[in-house]
Amino acid sequence: MFTGIITAIGTVTDLQKQGDWQLRIQTPWACGDIALGASIACSGICLTVTETGDDWFAVAASQETIDVTTLHQWEVGTSLNLERALAMGDELGGHIVSGHVDGMATLQSVQSENDSHRLQFKAPSHLSPFIAAKGSVTLDGISLTVNDVSGDVFGVNIIEHTWTHTTLSARQVGDRVNLEIDMLARYMARLLETQKGTE
Repeated sequence: MFTGIITAIGTVTDLQKQGDWQLRIQTPWACGDIALGASIACSGICLTVTETGDDWFAVAASQETIDVTTLHQWEVGTSLNLERALAMGDELGGHIVSGHVDGMATLQSVQSENDSHRLQFKAPSHLSPFIAAKGSVTLDGISLTVNDVSGDVFGVNIIEHTWTHTTLSARQVGDRVNLEIDMLARYMARLLETQKGTE
């Protein structure tokens, strides 16, 4: 489990695309204490550590992950938002994030607003019912509050700290980002669906 609070930006330094993709990611962290098999959210995708070095870790990605996330666009040099999995007693500063990406949202617009940036994204139509104003959403691993929703389009406000300490500042209109809907919204919708089926 994660919180959506980004603690570092990493860089893909090696990428092998035969079968399951093998990636090496360089980080500002000292990686010697990362256990093999640990989970790390890489731009919102929960990936399992297969190898470590002093300042890097390696992960593998299955075809399913490649197909349903932005990972298929990653290349050597791609910057990634990173978050290590929660440990018992850690502060839950964002919201509960699983690292299981539901789909990709497309950036529609970017507008400066005082010291912040207002971004509009278009969600896949099958996911938009799960996104509500003042609810939570995860974009490229970042826990954000939804400001407004109109159909499939929703807006978020990015404060300067988040803008400068994540990869969002490099996004351009038309770019796609990994989208994870709020876990509570997902289970509430499933519960309502189940109740309708019994009526």
